[in-house]
Amino acid sequence: MKVVILAGGFGTRISEESHLKPKPMIEIGGKPILWHIMKEYSYYGYNEFIICCGYKQHVVKEWFADYYLHNSDVTFDFTRENYMEIHSNVAEPWKVTLVDTGLNTMTGGRIKRIRSYVGDEPFMLTYGDGVANVDIGALVQFHKSHGKIATMTAVNVGQQFGVLEIEPDGTISKFREKSNSDGGVINAGYMVLNPDIFNYIEGDSTVFEKAPIESVAARGELMAYMHKGFWKCMDTQRDKQQLEEMIALGEAPWMLWDR
Repeated sequence: MKVVILAGGFGTRISEESHLKPKPMIEIGGKPILWHIMKEYSYYGYNEFIICCGYKQHVVKEWFADYYLHNSDVTFDFTRENYMEIHSNVAEPWKVTLVDTGLNTMTGGRIKRIRSYVGDEPFMLTYGDGVANVDIGALVQFHKSHGKIATMTAVNVGQQFGVLEIEPDGTISKFREKSNSDGGVINAGYMVLNPDIFNYIEGDSTVFEKAPIESVAARGELMAYMHKGFWKCMDTQRDKQQLEEMIALGEAPWMLWDR
């Protein structure tokens, strides 16, 4: 099963770095967050990726073009017409297809544009800016078990602040500290989709999370895979710093391959 990763947005909320590179290429622990996401899937045996590029796509393509070389021992022999010999490498067994899905294309449009690379088979989809310790194997099995068009991983983001209960006249009748039960359940990415999903996407201007997902849900064809473990999206510089700290302390829950 192929893994599709959305990596074409502008990343405006982390513009301190995204003005130089796409958000999925911003590094945590010395590697792009995109690399971390791919390692998560690779840990479960999924090694074929389709990356939906857009904003500053050349940065993504150049990074992968150099990746094998940067992870190899190499000899350059300038006495033999610039002969290059690769001695050994530690690169992953990945097949990576980088697709130009347009600069201003919406998420649905990007997915529609990679249809020919996916083929007529189920595929996985996630965003290029969030990491998690989702059990990908269990996620795929869950999707196969229910037979619906789409499975979306859902997480409870909890509540960041204390909760007030306010009467109509403005009186605070109750105050209590935050609890996870107060938080909303949100789309965490890490989806599994049947190829029927393409029929719900009109074109480049389609936002995947609106009409396509709403229509699939209305038809009873969208299922939630509840993930109770770690998940974090790198939306801001603070998010990036928090992820960096986890890696530095050896407490990065998503880095299952490094256990």
